[in-house]
Amino acid sequence: MTTLVTGGAGFLGSHLVDALVARDERVIVLDDLSTGSVANIDAALATGKASFIECDVAVDAERLRGVLRDARPGHFRSIFHLASPASPEAYGAHPWETLAVNAIGTMSLIEIALEHGARFIYSSTSEVYGDPLVHPQPESYFGNVDPIGPRSCYDEGKRFGEAAVAAAIRSRGLDARLVRFFNCYGPRMERGDGRLVPELIGAALAGRKLPIQGTGKQTRSMTYIDDAVQLLLIVEALPLRGLEPVNIGNDDERSIEDIARALARVLGIAYDPQFLPAREGDPQRRRPDLTRARSLGWAPTTSLETGLRVTYDWFARDVAARDVTVRGAVATA
Repeated sequence: MTTLVTGGAGFLGSHLVDALVARDERVIVLDDLSTGSVANIDAALATGKASFIECDVAVDAERLRGVLRDARPGHFRSIFHLASPASPEAYGAHPWETLAVNAIGTMSLIEIALEHGARFIYSSTSEVYGDPLVHPQPESYFGNVDPIGPRSCYDEGKRFGEAAVAAAIRSRGLDARLVRFFNCYGPRMERGDGRLVPELIGAALAGRKLPIQGTGKQTRSMTYIDDAVQLLLIVEALPLRGLEPVNIGNDDERSIEDIARALARVLGIAYDPQFLPAREGDPQRRRPDLTRARSLGWAPTTSLETGLRVTYDWFARDVAARDVTVRGAVATA
């Protein structure tokens, strides 16, 4: 059997692909490379167990069938729908595409899942809770979202995707899971994508002040990618649970300023912040209620300090490798 991963060349998706390949599964990756990179799955492709198709999944189901028919996937065991811009810079630059992949793409992939009898796992987000009035946020919380605000293409796109999955579960017997990711970080994040950790690490690598948007008092619960993928696979393997979304996160709530200070400590540099204007619509508090996740026998195990060290080291190696490539290109020009 085969597993389909949309957005599999992106940050989160590529780590999932690695985990699936490590379990000796055949994986087909669909990605339009708008925010991903084939380099992220080079190791998986080299095993021969993964294959890649450049494809925008925000199309009708018939066009998707044609793309997949050429790949001769056989029977899909599971479909992980992770395709979507996920950073403020990405969905801010591509609001229509963000809505489309979470609406049209989700509905088309549900049709494929039903045809294959595949389990469908939809990657949602803590952004469905908006700027929460309930803290911490349990899966039962309906959220406080501005439907026409600057983040609405992402927030409401994900909320629509959840609604489509819920409708298919109720009316069409779809075997599906909903997961809501909280502030995942780790290697393979894109430099300059506007998310907190890449922005802080990019500044540290360049010897600049650490950027803090707003007062720095707003909080986040940073989730290291390995912990997130581990829980994602646990949820995928669950017996049918109906409409029970699962928060995937870390309940170690820290202020933005505390996270920046932690990075400075890890790197042994002075904490030297640069306070910038706050992003419009930026949530002020964010922490998952992990009661449901912990009931599955899971708990986050990677400390913020450990995760930041590993992530910084990866960024440093990536920057060095790119510099070598640029110098080589200049030398041969």
